[in-house]
Amino acid sequence: MPELPEVETMRRGIAAVLGSVIGDVERFAPDYQPITIAPEWPKFCRRLRGKRIIGLSRAGKRVVLDLSDEHRLVIEPRMTGLVLVAEPPNQEHLRLRLSLRGGPVSHLMYWDRRGLGTVRLMTVGEFEERLGPEMLGPDALEITSTDLRERLCASRRAIKVALLDQRAVAGIGNLYASEILHLARVHPARRCDQITRIQWEQIHIAMVKVLHEAILYEGSTLSDGTYRNALNKAGGYQNEHRVYDRAEKKCRTCGAAEIVRIVQAQRSTFFCPACQPKGSVGIKRRPR
Repeated sequence: MPELPEVETMRRGIAAVLGSVIGDVERFAPDYQPITIAPEWPKFCRRLRGKRIIGLSRAGKRVVLDLSDEHRLVIEPRMTGLVLVAEPPNQEHLRLRLSLRGGPVSHLMYWDRRGLGTVRLMTVGEFEERLGPEMLGPDALEITSTDLRERLCASRRAIKVALLDQRAVAGIGNLYASEILHLARVHPARRCDQITRIQWEQIHIAMVKVLHEAILYEGSTLSDGTYRNALNKAGGYQNEHRVYDRAEKKCRTCGAAEIVRIVQAQRSTFFCPACQPKGSVGIKRRPR
């Protein structure tokens, strides 16, 4: 967290900064782990001041601001970061604030409770080196079913673990991998090289459906309440989760089995043993 739906919601939520010029650049030093800001602070400030924001995009789980001098400001929220244009949840964990002029928004802020996020100013060349196609796979909302299968079908990894590989497909994290596999009716421990062509198609369909649904609800705000959209409002998709964080509760799909929690690659995975039987190889029913 945040994953693709949350970061895409942030990107859309700060659309009003387009066309604005960056004025003051302020950083804050709370009594917690500092975030990574690059390059070094004096150069970072000098290169940002006076630049116009001419584009907004997303690279996997990162918000990208295109600047008038062809630099790109890349914000990676990681576990608890927020990109905001409204007042943050508190001042205690505010990390960075850009003053803006010439538009309807006065400030763009980065807030991070745990301080694991990064803010990097990159040239086009640096961006391609760090986040180009050699380092970051196709976006989960753009990859085709065929490309997804070809990228992963030879792997002996469990499908849940493989979907988290950002070099294979960008944007999916722990929460949405569980949701996608449940909708596709594929067991999370099933090895990629044992998944049928039909199942790959089902996974792709489920991936697009789940991610678009989550964006519509502006992401998932979990029990810790950390994730907020750009206006400091909670998301709503947590109320629609089929399996994530629902261990020992009845499956919302079959209504009979209880959701099971297992650990894969040191992360929690949630699934329904009835809807996602481990031994199934040819599931004919497509996700609804």
